Amino acid sequence: MRQKKFCPHPSGSLPCGGIWQEVLSMTDKQKSEITGLRAAGDGYTVIARKMGLPRDTVRSFCRRNGLAGETAAGKEGAAGCPEEGSCRECGKALRQLEGMKKRVFCSRECREKWWHGHPDQIRQRAVYSFTCAGCGQPFTAYGNAGRKYCSHECYIRTRFKGGGGDE
Repeated sequence: MRQKKFCPHPSGSLPCGGIWQEVLSMTDKQKSEITGLRAAGDGYTVIARKMGLPRDTVRSFCRRNGLAGETAAGKEGAAGCPEEGSCRECGKALRQLEGMKKRVFCSRECREKWWHGHPDQIRQRAVYSFTCAGCGQPFTAYGNAGRKYCSHECYIRTRFKGGGGDE
């Protein structure tokens, strides 16, 4: 006898393993519609809402059929659009989506490779200037607004070897 288990499908009507059963029962029309929407640049969540399917079902279908990731959105004719930019690292055409932050890199790998090669262009916003409580020299610290000493050495010297001994 088969037992029913919790189904992640929003309607709760599918037996356990609902995602696999739903993919197997997906119609050819749904499959072609998903393919068309991915080619148009829609994301998994948008497609899932339009078609009334779970996001993970759409995602797994796209992954199995080569429609996952950036390549799916930019496969057909993306290079010819003038409003789209190109990846700073590899030059691959990028498709910009309305209402989203402007894309600069095509992938995480390209972004990391570019930033490792151009550390001088990093715009550091949380740089603070201080005067060391130990030696009196000016120094800067990134991301720590409460720093008091320029180095661990100054901290040890001031905290444990100097300062009057009443601490």
